Amino acid sequence: MSESPSIDAYSPADVAARVRDVGVAKVRRDRLGMFALAVLAGAFIALGAVLFTVVVTGSTLGFGVTRLIGGGAFSLGLILVVIAGAELFTGNNLVAMAWASRLITFREVVTHWVIVYVGNLVGALATVGLVVVGQVHAFGGGGVGTSLRAIATHKLGLDLLQAFALGVLCNGLVCLAVWLSLAARSVTDKVLAIVFPIAGFVAIGFEHSIANMVFLPWDLAVHGADRAAVVATLANLAVVTLGNIVGGTVLVAGVYWTIYLRPKPR
Repeated sequence: MSESPSIDAYSPADVAARVRDVGVAKVRRDRLGMFALAVLAGAFIALGAVLFTVVVTGSTLGFGVTRLIGGGAFSLGLILVVIAGAELFTGNNLVAMAWASRLITFREVVTHWVIVYVGNLVGALATVGLVVVGQVHAFGGGGVGTSLRAIATHKLGLDLLQAFALGVLCNGLVCLAVWLSLAARSVTDKVLAIVFPIAGFVAIGFEHSIANMVFLPWDLAVHGADRAAVVATLANLAVVTLGNIVGGTVLVAGVYWTIYLRPKPR
């Protein structure tokens, strides 16, 4: 008799090997396909960000509970990325494990990240454009626009070191969500694995570069874009992106590569 397929999660060591091998496949994908999937990921994260903004609007449940529920709504973005298939810059920081294993070159990693980052930006901005034309900010008697303004004001009010630190912490959780999804065997398992880390980073208030490609340009489009706001937006995106890279490559990829994949001394 043949054994029935296992429903248990993959072990952490197995996940490390899967992340490494998936990283090679991602980097070696043809560039047009890579870019198209990155555009999709930017759009998916934008949908999650818009849903978050709508869900938190008008809530009387208190700061923490409201953000936790909003974080669950924002999880839509990564669920779509993982289940439907797309290339997200922050999650793809995990390809550093393939580089550390010397299966891909540093140049390949950087090229991959640049293509995916630009694709994410295109997808995010295209979705923002549709949301602006659809006047989602006017929903709830203008409440959604008020929530958007508060979100953007908070983000632009962060000093650069604070934004960097929050970016590091954010992508630690995002990459752990991707890591857990690769430990799962079913769609249901993958969804459950994603929701809690993503809801956690949103509820706490960590900073995600691709989400900020949505919130900040959306606010600029709705409430006006002076030079100072544009400069602050670009500075936030740059610093948060650097923090995300450190969080994903060092705190997750680097740590797990050291534990499970580094060559063992003989």
